[in-house]
Amino acid sequence: MTVTKKQLTEAIHHQTGIPKSKSFDIVETVIEMMISALENDDDVLISGFGKFCVKEKQERRGRNPATEASMMLPARKVVTFKCSRTLREKVNGE
Repeated sequence: MTVTKKQLTEAIHHQTGIPKSKSFDIVETVIEMMISALENDDDVLISGFGKFCVKEKQERRGRNPATEASMMLPARKVVTFKCSRTLREKVNGE
């Protein structure tokens, strides 16, 4: 099952009693802050959950699978996630 923004909003509403509109604003604000930090090449660390980082990928050789033509793929940035030990242990049932 995938957790959606709507489900996060509902959970905040039910667990805290905050109105749904405010709960939605909280979820949106957290996501916007995370996006802003990652855009600025800053890491996002959530204790007990994990760390989001921006990594640089080098230019590399690739190929078009449809035509088998070789090409150079440009350098780019990607967002990576490394889970915390706490999360890893919970996922593995430890």
